[in-house]
Amino acid sequence: MHRNNTFPILSVTLLLLLLVSSACSTSAPPVPTKTPKPTSTPANTTTPTKTPKPTSTPRPTITPDLAATQQRANYEAEAKSYYDLGYISAADGRFTSYDDFKEEWAQLHWYQWWTFDDTVSDFFMSAHVKWSSAYRNADVSGCGFVFAIQENGDHYAVFLDRSTIRFLSADQSTYTRRVGLTRGTGRVHFNNPADQPVEAEFTIIVKDAYVYVLVDGEVVGEYTLSQSRILRGKLGLSLLSGTNKDFGTRCEMTNIHTWIPR
Repeated sequence: MHRNNTFPILSVTLLLLLLVSSACSTSAPPVPTKTPKPTSTPANTTTPTKTPKPTSTPRPTITPDLAATQQRANYEAEAKSYYDLGYISAADGRFTSYDDFKEEWAQLHWYQWWTFDDTVSDFFMSAHVKWSSAYRNADVSGCGFVFAIQENGDHYAVFLDRSTIRFLSADQSTYTRRVGLTRGTGRVHFNNPADQPVEAEFTIIVKDAYVYVLVDGEVVGEYTLSQSRILRGKLGLSLLSGTNKDFGTRCEMTNIHTWIPR
């Protein structure tokens, strides 16, 4: 994995307000791959990004043959179910599994991300996620996936919060926009992660310019991406912080895997 910059969540309206304020003042079996290295990215400020120093991450381990066979069967059944629902173009594909992931991040409205080497367009990515918060009144926060990552920093990021899906489109200008729903509610209902960790199965499926977000096997939102943007790019894992307090937001992911059509 390769570490990227921090990225704030910023709306266009907030950016304009900041500019006005400035003007008015004087101041086969699943193939194990390398685990990504972290990158931090702001979520709603115009603060220039700073690239953290890379950190070492445990490399994937080889899964025993028996466990790999069962894992392969589970992945194939998962792909078949998505194909039957029309979410992917074929049931046959290449599966890749990744090492478990655990990170914490305490910078309000910023997310940090870790990039894999895989370059894809159509795919699905899934993991069992568990996250917790150091503050009961934390803002939107949680585990996420990043995709369509370009050399210039353009990317999409999707996060699972306790009450909503936060889907962001980011570019090299260092701010993000919300991606609007095409269908579904984009809403979920979990207990407060400050009381105890929240767990769920989290999946995103990208087919052409359409994205399906599933939580515990149910589609909670469908999204349509801009066809003017390049959608083929690298994948990654992410963590959106909802507070500056203590450890901020902590994210753990297990059974992380991707499917890419052959």
